[in-house]
Amino acid sequence: MARSSGVAERAVGVVYRPETELQSHYFRAHIAGQFDGVLHFDRTRAVEPLERGTRWDEGEVPETFPSGV
Repeated sequence: MARSSGVAERAVGVVYRPETELQSHYFRAHIAGQFDGVLHFDRTRAVEPLERGTRWDEGEVPETFPSGV
């Protein structure tokens, strides 16, 4: 059986730098060797709280990228 070279998997929590995106944000993933199972969803939607309080109704928080809060 031939060994696959893997597929590009995006790392979580990286600082976005467009000039080095491929080198610093992705790594070679071997899905069958890393996980027991994989789920794929064709359609998704945004997560909403179970209880919508006043903070939810105020709208979105101000944009903080890239400096944070």
